[in-house]
Amino acid sequence: MSAVYRKSLFNIPLGMIYLDGNSLGPPLKEIESISEKVIVKEWGGKLIKGWNESNWMEQPLSVGNKIANIIGGDEGSIVAGDTLSIKTYQALAAAINLKPERNIILTDIDNFPSDIYIAEGLVDSFNSNFELKKVKKNEIISSLNEQVNTVLLTHVDYRTGAMFDIENITNKVHENGSTIIWDLAHSAGAVPLDLKVTNCEFAVGCTYKFLNGGPGSPAFIYVRPDLIKKCYPILRGWLGHKAPFDFNNTFEKSASIEMMRVGTPSVIQTSILEKSLDVFRDLDFHELREESIKLSDLFINMVERTCSDLHLESPLSSSERGSQVSFSHPSGYAIMQALIDRNIVGDFRAPNIIRFGITPLYISEEDIIQTVSVLEEILSNRLWDNPTYLNIKKVT
Repeated sequence: MSAVYRKSLFNIPLGMIYLDGNSLGPPLKEIESISEKVIVKEWGGKLIKGWNESNWMEQPLSVGNKIANIIGGDEGSIVAGDTLSIKTYQALAAAINLKPERNIILTDIDNFPSDIYIAEGLVDSFNSNFELKKVKKNEIISSLNEQVNTVLLTHVDYRTGAMFDIENITNKVHENGSTIIWDLAHSAGAVPLDLKVTNCEFAVGCTYKFLNGGPGSPAFIYVRPDLIKKCYPILRGWLGHKAPFDFNNTFEKSASIEMMRVGTPSVIQTSILEKSLDVFRDLDFHELREESIKLSDLFINMVERTCSDLHLESPLSSSERGSQVSFSHPSGYAIMQALIDRNIVGDFRAPNIIRFGITPLYISEEDIIQTVSVLEEILSNRLWDNPTYLNIKKVT
């Protein structure tokens, strides 16, 4: 096993090969005791006193600092809370107000839909000459001009796993005098990141995928330290005030990253996330990445040899691919259901893509070999052609 393999720390059903950490990471075994501690001892035992005695109110900052250690942010540059959609709204609203004389928001036409919806909603709400421009990935740099205010991109594509060159794109955007926001939903916890080197103005992400925070765990927002005093939150909540418990009816923003806090934190979920992040404390992300590439390349090569009906949708070059491998097939949904029925879990994205998260923390070479073997059996014997597998569920 590799040096980064630590499946024994996770609660994964016996016999299951879990290849869906790109959608929802598995829980650590310690989570049950943490949940009991928060619910029984802190909430049940202390009630309202828990806010002070158990430091519930400070959790979004302490968790933010743990995330900063993982993605290379400065201490005090990240706060956790709310959802990724809300944090994206906050980042975009703050970004475009830094250079109001520019009127174009530039994004990838295949960006995650929520990012696009949020940008569209902001443009509509301004009731001005702001414009959202959606272009293909390979047209981002050529589309930069003096009117581009902010570029909003997702580092790793949710469908294909295609990964932008984060530093090159950021440098080109800055050369154009524009601001950039990176959505790190599919890269935080999966690939090496160093926001201090990248020098982006804003970044956002979720914590329930590769960071294993659990369903509904809080999102996070990063603001480059030199901008914390310059930018102003448009979505203002009472905890973004410099003195929230003064209950002043006039908003005065916090002088710290806390300005990006909105409402009361979800204490139970944030406590679970805080413990989940400890698995990364002594982890070498370059070793993690090396193992991820090794497993992904093995997967791709084996599928190419044995499952010719599948078409690779992910980039073949590992430098252009995150910790995810995707294939397409006209009956992709049914194929994935057949796999899940055989205790190998990936997922599906419309219209025809089957996705596999390659997470070396709990995925081994043997798991990859077994997965391809089962996949070959399903395809060669058309085991997916079963009415049971054709009923598309609400969550795919």
